Amino acid sequence: MIAERQAPASRADFSQFEPIETRWADNDVYGHVNNVVYYGFFDTAVNRRLAKAGLLDIENGDTIGLVVETGCRYHAATAFPDQLDAGVRVARIGSSSVRYEIAIFKHGEDSAAAEGFFVHVYVDRQTRRPKPLSDAWRAELEGWMG
Repeated sequence: MIAERQAPASRADFSQFEPIETRWADNDVYGHVNNVVYYGFFDTAVNRRLAKAGLLDIENGDTIGLVVETGCRYHAATAFPDQLDAGVRVARIGSSSVRYEIAIFKHGEDSAAAEGFFVHVYVDRQTRRPKPLSDAWRAELEGWMG
């Protein structure tokens, strides 16, 4: 039995947004942004939000996030030179992991062109062993809950 397709997310489902500019190289031979490029959009949006919040120090921080699971559903095509907005929310916070949900919107449109998720496990930069999230991380990320 085929499950009914879920409707695209709307902008109202997200409180955090990051602008994303498509590049000429993002288009594939079919004239739209290639599916794998969306994962780069997701990674950029989440990590930019974390850096802006002062949680992620990409070069010197003791804690880094490793992607352990990801997925994406596509609803509408985007193409260069579209201006996009990435909505970011947190669906779940574990002891050392976070499930981020991301939706890509064409600038000015309410329905997502694509939506997906990343599960990051936060680890010690040196040992690569899971590291519990600090109270500061938890407090910030709880404000991103969807």
